[in-house]
Amino acid sequence: MTVSIQLEVNGKPVQAEVEPRRLLVHFLREDLGLTGANIGCETSLCGACTILVDGNAVKSCTMLAAQADGAAVTTIEGLARNGELHPLQDGFWEKHGLQCGYCTPGMILSANYLLEQNPSPSDEEIREGLKGNICRCTGYHNIVEAVKYAAERMS
Repeated sequence: MTVSIQLEVNGKPVQAEVEPRRLLVHFLREDLGLTGANIGCETSLCGACTILVDGNAVKSCTMLAAQADGAAVTTIEGLARNGELHPLQDGFWEKHGLQCGYCTPGMILSANYLLEQNPSPSDEEIREGLKGNICRCTGYHNIVEAVKYAAERMS
């Protein structure tokens, strides 16, 4: 049995037939080829699969594709515009906010949500806003610096 879904992914309309139990992260990665949302823990603890659904940061490993029916979904692949990196992507590059890069897409999308809610966050507010994302490589200092860098450029 399948269900029909229609959604917008990175600004483009998508129509598909999916099994009702298909996770959104698997739909994005395997059906649409958008591999930026990573599968880390599959329990919503690590945040590597974070995307934006109707502007809200969502862990796609715990959301069914059918639940995204009618929604606007943004993945890391949809942030850059006209060949230019989004200020957060640029910030993570310039401020060395990544090492292995596995958590980076989820961190960036969580940070994007944070900056939409609070365009000028303090260090503590950035850390609080990213608490649902785990990085095992960096120690977070450069991630906070990257978000501050982006906030300055986005204001």
